[in-house]
Amino acid sequence: MTTTSSTAATAATAAARLQGLDAIVAGTIAPAAPETDKLGRFPRAGIDALAAGGLLGLVSDSAVGGAGGTLADAAAAVRRVAQSCASTAMVLAMHYSATAVIEKFGTGQTRRAVAAGRHLSTLAFSEAGSRSHFWAPTSTAQVDGDAVRLDAAKSWVTSAAEADSYVWSSRPLAAEGASSLWLVAGHAPGLTTVAPFDGLGLRGNASSPVRAEGVHVARDAMLGADGGGFDTMMGVVLPWFSVLNAAASVGLIEGALGAACAHVTATRYAHLDSSIADLPTVRAYLARAKIQADSAALMLADTVAALAAQRADAMLRVLEVKAHAAETALAVTDTAMRVCGGAAFRKDVGVERQFRDARAASVMAPTSDMLYDFIGKAILGLPLF
Repeated sequence: MTTTSSTAATAATAAARLQGLDAIVAGTIAPAAPETDKLGRFPRAGIDALAAGGLLGLVSDSAVGGAGGTLADAAAAVRRVAQSCASTAMVLAMHYSATAVIEKFGTGQTRRAVAAGRHLSTLAFSEAGSRSHFWAPTSTAQVDGDAVRLDAAKSWVTSAAEADSYVWSSRPLAAEGASSLWLVAGHAPGLTTVAPFDGLGLRGNASSPVRAEGVHVARDAMLGADGGGFDTMMGVVLPWFSVLNAAASVGLIEGALGAACAHVTATRYAHLDSSIADLPTVRAYLARAKIQADSAALMLADTVAALAAQRADAMLRVLEVKAHAAETALAVTDTAMRVCGGAAFRKDVGVERQFRDARAASVMAPTSDMLYDFIGKAILGLPLF
């Protein structure tokens, strides 16, 4: 039984690791962010710094050497990192989402490696054949002697070829159900990263299609029961992924709004002895953006509270929070670009990267459109699936 003193000690450990995050962001993550984006380069130095600071093991149980942090702690970490580098924040969010599954079903060896910061994980759910219906994979798992053969064409995997493992979905091995989950080594024979990512935003998170052709795993690599993937996806992965995705959007919003405010305050009209911030229209735009930013932050906090208290509306909040934060990020970064004017198109101002990075969350499965459908069904009392 967990005692009050052990719970307090665990909370103190998580809090201590979070206190060190500002120094990691300022010293490593933020300075590297422009080059990470420009070169489309995985933020290895930032991830290594997070590992050294105990942040990769933030949500691992204290019994295996982790900090025993909560979803609230994970959201705080992702949000802070996203203020400076959304790519690094998304890598961290996917790692925490995968860790939630590993903590529930993984081996002690893997859990200890994650807790010690020696193991980066991620999710490998998205497939071209299932689109936003990530809970119903088309990839296969078949018994092959003493092992299991996995074949798949994953359409979008964060930290592809960089993670030490993938929490991997497939059709069930033999049981009824929509899916089964596996822990697949990141460099297992038969895995191929199709192409390095070279796109619009989140350029540093190493997102890429991943193919599995005859990848063999041990039968005990299954995470949970055969055919039980849907329950794990809905009960474990979706709350963590949705909240942490929203946390990344909120942090990105805060970074963009801060950069916009700094720019309009510092940019002066010499002949008028005034700054852009003296324009009432600019202040009105920023005021609306601040209200939007605060509403996303408040919904994030309420969703975390709803899950912690197991409130009746917790799952509704889980569906709402990602969509709200993603759409708010689009609106606020639009405003940041507008108030900074032509200078916003220069990378040194600091809002152009956030503008591009913000485009990703609304189309990341489950997309905002899919979530709106789920929310509509929920409030009408209709079955979600």
